[in-house]
Amino acid sequence: MKKYLFIVLFCFGCNTPKPTETAKAEVNEILDQWHKAAAEANFDNYFNALSEDAIFIGTDATENWNKTDFMAYSKPYFDRGKAWSFKALERNVFIAADGKTAWFDELLNTQMKICRGSGILTNENNQWKIRHYVLSMTIPNENSNVVIKAKDSLESLLIQQLQK
Repeated sequence: MKKYLFIVLFCFGCNTPKPTETAKAEVNEILDQWHKAAAEANFDNYFNALSEDAIFIGTDATENWNKTDFMAYSKPYFDRGKAWSFKALERNVFIAADGKTAWFDELLNTQMKICRGSGILTNENNQWKIRHYVLSMTIPNENSNVVIKAKDSLESLLIQQLQK
């Protein structure tokens, strides 16, 4: 019995990567490569990183796309040879206990200055796929009134339409 206890304790003490840490590294790599594919205008690599039922929510209130619609919207940008360039400044990745779902938030350096991305990935056939992504612009608190005024006319109309 002592022999088995020693083996169990020894194995727990081994310096092997934990599945959660491995999954986090894989998710980080997928997201980094996804952003790189956009910067390089690699349409196939960018959209292959998304699950078939993926949703992309952009910075405009009307931008809530399924994968097919997002591909149609994005294709002209990729065809020009330059889509968008997002570089992670920081990222937090979390893995569900079953190891099949990950969620994250990230601050991004973009052409729009700092933006925030967040989303969910699922492990499909031993491969992580982005299933849901939300991109939002950050607004310094001291500038929120200026931004609210800039949005007022357009979004007041949109609010009325959505409330019907």
